[in-house]
Amino acid sequence: MASGETLPRGGASHHAGTGPGPVPSRGETVTGVVVVAHGGQSSSTEPTTATQPAVLRMIPIAAAIRHALRGSGTVVLRPRFGLRGWNGDQASPVHDLNRALDGIVATYGPVPIVLIGHSMGARAAMRAAGHPAVYAAAGLAPWLPLGEPVEQLAGRRVLVAHGTADGITNPQETWAYVERARVVTQVAAIEVRDGDHPMVRRARLWHAIAAEFARAALELPAGSKAAGSKAAGSIAGGVGSVTVAVTTTAWEPPRAIL
Repeated sequence: MASGETLPRGGASHHAGTGPGPVPSRGETVTGVVVVAHGGQSSSTEPTTATQPAVLRMIPIAAAIRHALRGSGTVVLRPRFGLRGWNGDQASPVHDLNRALDGIVATYGPVPIVLIGHSMGARAAMRAAGHPAVYAAAGLAPWLPLGEPVEQLAGRRVLVAHGTADGITNPQETWAYVERARVVTQVAAIEVRDGDHPMVRRARLWHAIAAEFARAALELPAGSKAAGSKAAGSIAGGVGSVTVAVTTTAWEPPRAIL
């Protein structure tokens, strides 16, 4: 499964210089996998390409996670869905993601897998969280329409983060999803002040949220070589700490504000 390339039908593979890596060095045990899922459109049967904005948008997210988890034995994958669209009941990216998860298990065995998706990719990540290999799922500026199922999240660690300036997906639908999901599992919710849908505005904060959630979900120690990063602490101009926000699942207040 190379970076920005179409999801494989079978196992996941990595190649020096082209994979999403870095792949752990020889002799280093793979301890976990983080899969970063890009966004798309509500309906489209056009194939994705490596240069589409939705795909490119996840490069810095994957890089931030990789940096935060360096030395931990974690593999970070940035795959590409086959089609650009969700496509109604077909839920095209969910099938792609489930096949990818099967391939990861076939390659690495029973390691914990964390899904982190943006927009349509967040919806796909939440749906695919029911896969038995998934330990945790996060949605950044997610597309979570009313009626989206939550039962598959039971037993998973879940995070959603939505910006107040998002003009593409609806933050109120996200918070309604959080309320329903909290009936079946613990959910951390973050409201990103002035955050936009492409995650360009306050980009460092979005990157830190993704990286810190991956660290916490894989139960890596904060501040260690494997997860040490200034981005994982307090963000200038934010309220509170990213480290606290990604692990706070209390009903009151209903979400952290950063």
